Amino acid sequence: MAKTATGLDENVAGLLCYVLGWISGIVFIILEPKNKFVRFHAIQSIIVFGAISIASGILSWLPFIGLFLGWALGVLAIILWIVLMVKAYQGKKYKLPVSGDMAQKWAG
Repeated sequence: MAKTATGLDENVAGLLCYVLGWISGIVFIILEPKNKFVRFHAIQSIIVFGAISIASGILSWLPFIGLFLGWALGVLAIILWIVLMVKAYQGKKYKLPVSGDMAQKWAG
């Protein structure tokens, strides 16, 4: 694996893009301006977990159904979080349907 500007292996930096959701994605966008692999994972993290955070905030305002949908969204978020970290650590650009295409395009 290639080293990044931070001195980390690419796969470790890719995994770290997901650790704190969209926040760690923003950190790695700033720290890794040239590494396409890390930028891809950082951008995908920002898009996916940013959207989940926004949706969760909106659902919290809905009585009854919002509680159930918020719980389901939380379970989905945990599953995605684990899968995306594992795939990044394996050195793979695992693309989710919409966010993966956007991240691929924006990462360069």
